[in-house]
Amino acid sequence: MPCVPFRARGSIEKGGIGVADGDVLDVRESLEMASAAEVRGAIRSGRWRGTTHGLAKGHVQANLAIVPEEFALDFMRFCHRNPKPCPLLDVTDTGDPEFRQIAPGSDVRTDLSGYSVYRNGALSAQVGDLRDLWRDDLVAFAMGCSLSFDAVLLANGLDVKHLRAPGGRIAVYTSGLACAPAGPFAGPMVVSLRPVPNDQVARVTEVTSRYPATHGGPVHIGDPAEIGITDVAAVDWGLPPEIGPNETCMFWGCGVTPQAVAMAAKLPFMITHTTGHMFLSDLKLEDITL
Repeated sequence: MPCVPFRARGSIEKGGIGVADGDVLDVRESLEMASAAEVRGAIRSGRWRGTTHGLAKGHVQANLAIVPEEFALDFMRFCHRNPKPCPLLDVTDTGDPEFRQIAPGSDVRTDLSGYSVYRNGALSAQVGDLRDLWRDDLVAFAMGCSLSFDAVLLANGLDVKHLRAPGGRIAVYTSGLACAPAGPFAGPMVVSLRPVPNDQVARVTEVTSRYPATHGGPVHIGDPAEIGITDVAAVDWGLPPEIGPNETCMFWGCGVTPQAVAMAAKLPFMITHTTGHMFLSDLKLEDITL
C-alpha cells in the first residue's frame, strides 16, 4: 500500500550534529571511496565531523551502544533476542575501547563523529569524543546498520533516493512494535523508512534479506499506521521523507533502538552514537552476505 505523499519542508535533525556543507563537501567526496580506517582516522583527527552516510562505500557501518559492565550481559541478551534492530557485530572487553574483531586499531572513544550520553534515561549531552567520559567498567557494542546495504541497492540498480539529499539522512521513528525484553532493557523498536518505487519492493526485500548483520529484510511494508506511525512527517530522528505517488513505505529495524531502550530502562549511564554518525568497521559487505 503506497504511503500518503509528503514533501519535506526543510531539515529536521533531532539529536544530530550539523551536516557539513560548503568546503567540507570536498572532504566528503574524498571519504566516499576511502577505506574504513581512513574514515576513522579523519574523524579521530577532526577532519570530518559530519554524518557517515555514503562514506567508505562497501564497508559495514555500525551502531554503537556503551553500557557499564553490570548491564552488559543483559544488553547482549537483548541484542540476541532482537536481531532485527540490534544485529550484534562485536563486543569490547571491559574497559577496552578497541573493537578488535571488526576494526583492529580502532578507538571507540574518538572514532565516531557524534555521541549521545544518557543519564537516568534522559539525554544529558552530545559530544564529539569520549576521552573525558571513558571509564574502566564500560563495555561497547557494535551493531550492524542498514546504511551499509545502500551501496548494494545501488549496485543492483535500485532506487536509494535519500542518498541524493544533502547529508543523506533517512526518516526514523519510534514504532508500536515491542522489543523482546532482557533484564532492564525493554521498549519499542525504532524503525527507519525508505520510500521505494512500487515495482522495486519485491527486489529490495530480496536484496536486503541477504544481509541479516545489517538489519536484514524489512520489518513492515505498507501503511505506517499499522505499526503505530500515524504521521510520516513527524520524524523522531533524521529528515522527513519525500514520498512519491507510486512509492511504497518500507521499514527496517533501526540501531537507534538502544537509545529508546536506554530512555525506557532509565540506566544511570549509557552512551550511543548520535543518529547518522556511525562507526565504520573494516568488514566488507561481501563478508556478511548470506
